[in-house]
Amino acid sequence: MLAAPLPSNEPVRLATLRALRLLDTPGEERFDRLTRIARRLFNVPIALVSLVDENRQWFKSCMGLNVAQTARDISFCGHAILHTDVLVIPDARNDARFHDNPLVTGTPGIRFYAGQPLTAPNGSKVGTLCVIDTHPRAFGSEECGLLRDLAKIVEREIAAIELATVDDLTLLVNRRGFEALAQQTLHVCKRLGRHASLLFFDLDSFKQINDTYGHAEGDRALVTFADALRAALRDSDVIGRLGGDEFVVLLTDANDEDTHRALKRLRDTLAAAHAGSPHRYEIRFSVGQAQFDPQRHQSVIDLLVESDLDMYAHKGTRGEAARRG
Repeated sequence: MLAAPLPSNEPVRLATLRALRLLDTPGEERFDRLTRIARRLFNVPIALVSLVDENRQWFKSCMGLNVAQTARDISFCGHAILHTDVLVIPDARNDARFHDNPLVTGTPGIRFYAGQPLTAPNGSKVGTLCVIDTHPRAFGSEECGLLRDLAKIVEREIAAIELATVDDLTLLVNRRGFEALAQQTLHVCKRLGRHASLLFFDLDSFKQINDTYGHAEGDRALVTFADALRAALRDSDVIGRLGGDEFVVLLTDANDEDTHRALKRLRDTLAAAHAGSPHRYEIRFSVGQAQFDPQRHQSVIDLLVESDLDMYAHKGTRGEAARRG
């Protein structure tokens, strides 16, 4: 048996999952309806909405099994979330990853498995919609397409849950969403002994853009900056808009050198955007940084306060240099 390796964005993936607050919650008809449909549509005894937690897979909806969870290291879904498309196992006894898996050799006697990863709005794969049979079987392209379609509906339900934490204009997480997601990410980084760094951004002369070009153009500048953050940073980084022209980023597994490289990529991305823009203004920013220290920072709020103070110091230094300039 081969346990699945961890996804490259595991800290953010786990933080995303936990920020949804779905784990260990009662069953819901909106998810149960879809697993009932899947079981009937594919004529299988088992259909699940499985959420892959740190050490377990927990079933938000479970049709055909009498357990609420299993260990992650024996889960099929732990392998499925490493893929972008349906993972199909026609006969687990003939697959080196699963042939001696206790879910195959014992109860429930899995032979066939097909699982479509469930992707949260930030791109993290939090679990699967999967169908299971106790007999080997084929699963063709049409059946894969149907499973994808059902999984999209599950994803829309997950997105609806997360909607209250998303900024309408930039589609980044808002303050509430960032604090929840970043706090969970810090917990994971602390457990795994990984670095983290929080960046606090404030756009320079944003009021002037609004006053000169109008609020619609100001909104476009905010979206441009949000897009630049997405393009310059990694999938494993948590990006949010606190409100107004203030943005924050939690860089995971990042030391000071990694942070400087990330800021350079951001400036290069903005420079490219300016080069192709018909407008005369440039989007510039002041930034403050706080490196995560588990001994000093008890919560993400501590990091936000420290990086906010550092940002204002940065802005003040630049303003003084301009006056002398």
